[in-house]
Parts: sequence; C-alpha cells; structure tokens
Amino acid sequence: MSTSRVDDEAEQDEVTRERRRNKRINARPGTKMLIIDDSKTICTLLKKMLIQNRYEVGVALDGETGLKLALEHQPDLIFLDIVLPGINGFQVLRELRKDNRTKNIPVIMISGNVLATEKYYAERIGADDFMKKPFSRYEVFHRLENFIGLDKRIRRLAS
Repeated sequence: MSTSRVDDEAEQDEVTRERRRNKRINARPGTKMLIIDDSKTICTLLKKMLIQNRYEVGVALDGETGLKLALEHQPDLIFLDIVLPGINGFQVLRELRKDNRTKNIPVIMISGNVLATEKYYAERIGADDFMKKPFSRYEVFHRLENFIGLDKRIRRLAS
C-alpha cells in the first residue's frame, strides 16, 4: 500500500472518530422536508434517512409538482435536484424565491454533475447549499445542521 493511501485512510478514520464524538443536532420532530428529484432511488434513500429522524417528508418527481407542493405545504427545507423533467431545478428555485410564501425556505440543490459553474449559478439565484450525488447520511445531516437554530427550528442562513 502506498504511503499516500495509508495517510488518506488514517485521515478518514480520524474524520469518522471525530464525527462519532460530536453529538448531532436534529431539528424538531415533525419538521417538514420536501425532496424534488426525478430519481426514485434518491427520493427513497433520502426520505428514509429523514423519516428516521421523525421529519415529515414529501416527494415530487418533477419540477412542476415540486413547486406546487412547496407552495401548498410550505416545507421547512427543500432538497432540489437540478436536472428534472419539465422545468429544471434552477427554474423551480427562481419561482420559489419570487413567491412570498416560499422565498425564505432553505434550499439545498443536489446534482450528480458538480461543475463549478452549476454550483455558482445555483448560489447566485438563491440556493443555500449544494450537495453532490451520491451523498452519505453524514453529509445530509451535516448540511441540515447548518440551518438548525437554538430553538431546533430550521431557518435560512443570513445572506
């Protein structure tokens, strides 16, 4: 085994130990999440993770349905894929930011394509975070923690 590989594995072991030492912060049970992604596998995986923490989770497999659900139910946080059938994630995000009912909902964009321009564009039009597929359980909850206040409610980060 090469020295750099040994170093990488040692570093990963340290990250894992650190993760286990730190107590995870969870939002209140019943916190509403919406997943907008055309991959049933991603939706199922992410929904399972979130339900295990007693969050309420809605799922939409296209942008139009996701936008409709967001406006009707006003979730506390939205996971939004960029590449969707019909209107894409950028268009959904634009519409969410225009509407007073949804403009302050935190949005984590998710994509299998992690081009810097995509991330920059998502942030420019109002995404609060960007998560690359595939993602781990740790990454999902680590990102969620960034939006959880002392009162255990999810809030959009100050710009």
